[in-house]
Amino acid sequence: MALPSPEHHHIVYLQGEVLQIPTFALPPPYTYSETIYPRTAVSDVSTRIHNASILVVSALRVDAHALAPETSPCLKLIVVVASGIDCIDLDACRKRGIVVSNCPNSNVEAVSEHAIGLYFATRRKLLEMHLATRAGEWSQKGFLMYKCLDKDGMPPLTCQDEVAGIIGNGSVGKRIALLAQGSDDSERVPFDLVIKQSTVLFIALPLMDSTRNLLSTIEFESMSPHAVLVNVSRGGIVNEEALIQALEQRNIFGAATDVFREEPAGPGNSPLLRENTQDLNLVTTPHLAWLSQKTSINYSQKLKQAVEAWCAGGSVNVVT
Repeated sequence: MALPSPEHHHIVYLQGEVLQIPTFALPPPYTYSETIYPRTAVSDVSTRIHNASILVVSALRVDAHALAPETSPCLKLIVVVASGIDCIDLDACRKRGIVVSNCPNSNVEAVSEHAIGLYFATRRKLLEMHLATRAGEWSQKGFLMYKCLDKDGMPPLTCQDEVAGIIGNGSVGKRIALLAQGSDDSERVPFDLVIKQSTVLFIALPLMDSTRNLLSTIEFESMSPHAVLVNVSRGGIVNEEALIQALEQRNIFGAATDVFREEPAGPGNSPLLRENTQDLNLVTTPHLAWLSQKTSINYSQKLKQAVEAWCAGGSVNVVT
């Protein structure tokens, strides 16, 4: 492995197993070498990026310690192969002049379709029906309709009766609106009205200081008892303890999430996955809404463009 120099870049991949790694055509006189780690624990980030001049990461925390000059002295460019950049300490990057680039709009179709799938799974309690049928409850009890009723004994709403609210008007939010109603002619209303009027609420916005815990106890108490919450953005936007309380008290009908406050999530770090939540109408997936063939191709192309453009003195999707 050649060490970084003014004309040679060493590219380090911390989550190589999730990427289609491209072959870069760097402009003369630049050359490059690579170190590819299939996966990386947060505790190993600092040691693995010491010789990197270019870092490629997907959804792994790179904090101020990892970005300190003594920890990553050669680092000049970080490419986040995802839309969200909340995993990177941007202030630390700005102080050192490290360029950060991301790959926006690469997973719009996959994430939007996953969101719609989570809606149906929650509204129709598909997972619970599947498990009950597999367990023989249908043949034992003769009728399982009661499992799908709300706290007032009402059956599920159908799509034409839903009021879909979307918090976030970016590419994913707009795509969800198109899938939900067959057009992009959606009405924009204040946040508090979206919370109160929606029977299905999709969360599709980035995690920032202004959006952290955006939905908590007050919001859940304002929601319709028919409401289904679907989160395909970032876990920190929804207060997990408040969501569990809303589900336990049946203030809302159900919830589905692909994202968690702490990831990788498990019973030890997320209230959504503790044993006492198994009987709630809560569907969870492991932050894989983005996964599709199209997304992988898009990520690879945008990674290639970002690195090649930066080496040529330009920039692509630079966030800082």
